[in-house]
Amino acid sequence: MARYVVNRLAQAIMLLVIVSAIGFAILHLAPGGPLSQFAASAQMTQEDLDRVTKQLGLDRPLPIQYLDWFGRMLKGDWGKSYRDGEAVLSVISSHLGATLELMATATIIAVLLGCWIGILGALRRYSLFDTLATVGAMIALSIPTFWFGLVTIYVFSVKLGWLPAGNRHTVGDGSLLDLLHHLIAPALVLALVETAMWGRFMRSSMLEVINQDYIRTARAKGMPEWRILTVHALRNALLPMITVAGLQLPTLLGGALVAETVFTWPGMGRLFLDSIGYRDYPVVMGILMFSATMVLIGSLLADIFYAVVDPRIRVG
Repeated sequence: MARYVVNRLAQAIMLLVIVSAIGFAILHLAPGGPLSQFAASAQMTQEDLDRVTKQLGLDRPLPIQYLDWFGRMLKGDWGKSYRDGEAVLSVISSHLGATLELMATATIIAVLLGCWIGILGALRRYSLFDTLATVGAMIALSIPTFWFGLVTIYVFSVKLGWLPAGNRHTVGDGSLLDLLHHLIAPALVLALVETAMWGRFMRSSMLEVINQDYIRTARAKGMPEWRILTVHALRNALLPMITVAGLQLPTLLGGALVAETVFTWPGMGRLFLDSIGYRDYPVVMGILMFSATMVLIGSLLADIFYAVVDPRIRVG
């Protein structure tokens, strides 16, 4: 088991290094480069640009810049924002809570609702409910998240006035009820695609389990159906979902970026897009590395946990 964990950890670290190198190169080789925001100012002279270039270390070869940035990142110095000079880690931490809040709420909704739909669809295979669930899942997976967000704002905010159109709080009101009121729309929109994916995966896993010989044996012995489903079928059907949970993180982060932008939710997704528009590359790289680390940790923990419950994985 220890050898398996070490191998997976080494793979995750190598992948993280590759992601950081590619991201750093793309950002610094993009048109305009890190100096484009400074050059846009009418007060900046060529001498000022040369001074800023030297201060930021941009006059050095790109590989040297990357190694210097990566070394400082490992020591906890992720750089400073071009926008206001604030430390990148401080900027990210100030927006992290809002993103985790949105992602956690959406995940709870998606897991509970998706698993229920998947289990019921497997038990009532080819029924009207199963057909409607399949069609609904295909629609949810086919239509972009931002479209659902805009429709939600138009229907429930503009027309009905039931939900706020955006933001995290009403100005001057920081109560929990106000937060939950603002959280409903973005969380439901983000959970929509996740629910469809969890439902399809759960249905497939449950169908595979209920057709196994040990399920038929349990029925032949006269075991109650509820006990067969809860003790034998559901427990084994949930095992593959452990890996699904880890693999859902990239989709969840991508969906959060769109939902936060549509609903002006002050999280990391909106910060990422704002930083790209401002060419605030230290913050962009910080969010990229933080998100990549979260995804790799989630995948690693899912693999380790699955290896614990299924010894065949670590043996292979």
